[in-house]
Amino acid sequence: MTTSSPVPRLSLGRVMNDGQQVRWLLAHADDNMVLAQRLGEWISNAPELEEDIALGNIALDHLGVARALYTHAGEIEGLGRDEDDLAMTRPEREYLNLLLVEQPNRDFAHSVLRSFLFDAYQVELWADLSGSEDATLAGISGRALKEARYHLRHSSGWVVRLGDGTEESHRRAQAALDGLWRFTAEMFADEAAAYRERWDATVVDVLEQARLLAPVDPYQRGGGRQGLHTEHLGLLLAEMQWLQRSYPGLEW
Repeated sequence: MTTSSPVPRLSLGRVMNDGQQVRWLLAHADDNMVLAQRLGEWISNAPELEEDIALGNIALDHLGVARALYTHAGEIEGLGRDEDDLAMTRPEREYLNLLLVEQPNRDFAHSVLRSFLFDAYQVELWADLSGSEDATLAGISGRALKEARYHLRHSSGWVVRLGDGTEESHRRAQAALDGLWRFTAEMFADEAAAYRERWDATVVDVLEQARLLAPVDPYQRGGGRQGLHTEHLGLLLAEMQWLQRSYPGLEW
């Protein structure tokens, strides 16, 4: 890996060297890989068939973004690692995903709120990066932005449906929001802080429609971007990576 010369600006005018860019790409690839795994757990378990198919397709969208980002990171890194190596052989402490996306599926409302909070962030992220001077990243981001807008329509629609639904669906949605809110500040560290105002506007608007109250919670958890995770990620990776780790270099 070379780290001496700067690469084109990624977002918001920030210039990174090769090593920094690889780490940045891995972090966002990890976000999408981990969330794809979480959403994939709903296949055959969603509350209705249409939603079963929708969540499966959204999981595939996130997986596709992760694959593209891993491939780009591997090319810049120059160590011969491909998307499978980066996804399936890195240990937990080398994963750099947000803590939000690794939170387990407690119930459907919990998964809907987790996706909504993340989707609102990714729309801003990909809109920014679609103008990157890195042509490959700009291409990945442009496609991802189209998908993220659909994801946000889907998740926000469910937030309103649950929050403004029955007494029980409202209770579950509010409980999910209360539990997940502590993981939201991590999304806006470093250059992503510029997204916070637009994210707030989107989230507040949807929560008002859903009759949900944003928590007033001063406690926020972080560490995912530094490889410090909750206990849930290790269990997820153990299931996701066991075949490749058991049979290194396995080919179908």
